[in-house]
Amino acid sequence: MSREPSWDVYRSFAAVLQQGSLSAASRALGLTQPSIARHIDALEQAIGGTLFVRSQRGLSATDRALALRPHAEALVAAAEALRRSAEGAPGMPEGTVRITASQAVGTHHLPAIVTDLRRAQPGLHFELALTDDLDDLLQRQADIAIRMAQPEQKSLVAKRVGAVRLGFHAHHSYLERRGVPHRLEDLAGHDLIGFDTETPFTRAGMRHLPGIDRSMFALRVDGAAAQFEAIRAGFGIGICQTAVARRETDLCRVLADAFDLPLPIWIVMHEDLRNGSRYRLTFDALVAAFTGITHAAQGG
Repeated sequence: MSREPSWDVYRSFAAVLQQGSLSAASRALGLTQPSIARHIDALEQAIGGTLFVRSQRGLSATDRALALRPHAEALVAAAEALRRSAEGAPGMPEGTVRITASQAVGTHHLPAIVTDLRRAQPGLHFELALTDDLDDLLQRQADIAIRMAQPEQKSLVAKRVGAVRLGFHAHHSYLERRGVPHRLEDLAGHDLIGFDTETPFTRAGMRHLPGIDRSMFALRVDGAAAQFEAIRAGFGIGICQTAVARRETDLCRVLADAFDLPLPIWIVMHEDLRNGSRYRLTFDALVAAFTGITHAAQGG
């Protein structure tokens, strides 16, 4: 081609990668399917190679497309960051702030926090990206992150606000039926709720539970929120945040002396955002809110 493909071409490419088909990508972007197809054809001509092949499940990305994927996603993230940065009047707490957090933090804590913040600052809008993967703040996939590990990049502003604690919990009705375990070994005779897919995080957590492994779980489900709901339903014994469990009068903590795992909480944003009033205000509000949450969690 005689010129660089337009931004729309890269956006369509990223959407097809994410959605897996032209029709799904067209719905996601609000474009027609022929328009998406033309964009993919244009990019294939520009790079001189095939990006997708048709299969029974839709479109399969070629090795060339997979190599381009991180760059296309970085472009999309940068465009979204540009849109957010352009919103609102200079110096005023107005516009959109994108916050990324784990599923558990995003489900149990963030809704109440952003509700209070929105009431105090009605010019603010929020996007919550709930994922247990670490979104890259350097590429502006999010403006502010709530993380369980200290960030290593020097260009990030990070504030540790304490730690939440994890412990075993069960519904009182389950304990009435099955009895209360007094030692970790007693868990072998109980219905345990645990993870399905092993990850570095779950492996690290299991090191604190000698003698317990995935095969012992009566219910395997990924996602702390789903596990918590199973605990609330009375399925069995599972691990959740102690601060969250204390909100539920029907939940009881068990084996507190045998398992009490602290998870540090860091509030993080890119240093370039420090002078943006809406980012700074949101950052400070998150620091204050999670400081209160983690302080309350110290009681276990």
